[in-house]
Amino acid sequence: MLREADDSDVETIRRWRNHPKTRGASIYTAFITPEGHAQWWAKVQSDPSRRVLIFSYKGNDCGVVTFNDHDEAAGTSEWGFFLDVDGLEERGELLPAWMELEKAAVAYAFDEMKLTSVGGRTLAWNKQVIALHRRFGFREVPEREYTTEIDGVDQLVVWTEKSL
Repeated sequence: MLREADDSDVETIRRWRNHPKTRGASIYTAFITPEGHAQWWAKVQSDPSRRVLIFSYKGNDCGVVTFNDHDEAAGTSEWGFFLDVDGLEERGELLPAWMELEKAAVAYAFDEMKLTSVGGRTLAWNKQVIALHRRFGFREVPEREYTTEIDGVDQLVVWTEKSL
């Protein structure tokens, strides 16, 4: 289940996003301060092209789905996600919750947002995420790959996309 994030979720979102495993698989790896997170949240709330959703699995809030650069006219958006790694691992639910999150996010993109195409960026070494995206019908778009420096190391970024 997905619901729109609200002010009461902000600190939980920051805590989950700052988890070392989440930061380690992200393009932006720096620790997010309360001040920086508050600035991000203020921008999200004032930008109609962005959505932040909380994902719940078996009655527990345990993930965040973001949609950015939503172009209503073109029917496109970029998406991303992260999970409550510690809570899900403790309950032995990381993989099934992750799969349900992706299923819910894809349904939301096409059914609620009425997108015709949704895509996202993944670090090329993160084969598990790319494989899960493939399982849900995403395809790699080589012409949208690029290299960026992350923590002093050049990293290949893969774009995966799903279209109706």
